[in-house]
Amino acid sequence: MTSAAFSSRIPDFIRLARLDRPIGILLLMWPTLWALWIAADGLPPAYVLFAFVLGTVLMRSAGCVINDYADRNFDGHVERTRNRPLATGAIRPGEALVYAAGLSLLALLLVLPLNKLVLVLSVPALFLAGSYPFTKRFLAIPQAYLGIAFGFGIPMGFAAVQGSVPAVAWVMLLANVFWAIAYDTEYAMVDRPDDLKIGIKSAAITFGRFDVLAVMVCYAITLGLLALVGSLAGLGLFYFAGLLAAGGIAIYHYTLIRDRDRPRCFKAFLHNNWLGATIFAGLVIDRVFGG
Repeated sequence: MTSAAFSSRIPDFIRLARLDRPIGILLLMWPTLWALWIAADGLPPAYVLFAFVLGTVLMRSAGCVINDYADRNFDGHVERTRNRPLATGAIRPGEALVYAAGLSLLALLLVLPLNKLVLVLSVPALFLAGSYPFTKRFLAIPQAYLGIAFGFGIPMGFAAVQGSVPAVAWVMLLANVFWAIAYDTEYAMVDRPDDLKIGIKSAAITFGRFDVLAVMVCYAITLGLLALVGSLAGLGLFYFAGLLAAGGIAIYHYTLIRDRDRPRCFKAFLHNNWLGATIFAGLVIDRVFGG
């Protein structure tokens, strides 16, 4: 392949890794940053922060590639995904696997300078990221598995900073599971008609007519668990104010999803970036002014 021919395909590889749509990176990034700031009681070490931020981008990108590889025979039948590079044949399945492996290898290289526990935890982290796309075939609520996969930067972050994974890290991971169920159910509400047609499982299908209630309950559990995190970690007023503001954002999401309008459900999904950012802002402000 000539360099010109390869260059013409770069946009396809960017789209395959969803680098043109950073919402997934942000939803993966916020819990990781929460963990790093709590573990370090403020700004974490520079290389740890660099490794986890770039590692988040790489692993989310690899996960998207594997997701599209797993769904390559389904995406062409779904309105929202029919133009993805694997579905159209712009990228071949073998090329996608090599691409995912390369991204994962780069992420692994980032954690090599860190301690042994981080390296040990990187193994299940890689397995979770690679296996999640296939859970949509048999798990009633694959979004719960996504929450574990998207949140595994939490125990890894504590391991990198503290050399151990305390109980508060697992509470944070559980909070992330419920947050992922909430936001990815909003996302799944967009695809529900297509998923029913092709036989893909999702929380939106499992919850049925109780989907909106389930989303709001998951938001409430998320914020409750994060309040417990704040208590266990000795966080102060600004952190809890951030949680209160995040609760207001969750209520706004209810106004978007209550009628199950597909574009508004997708808007609610995207808006979860601001929920995660608000919690992080409260945490940072609390460490600066209340620590």
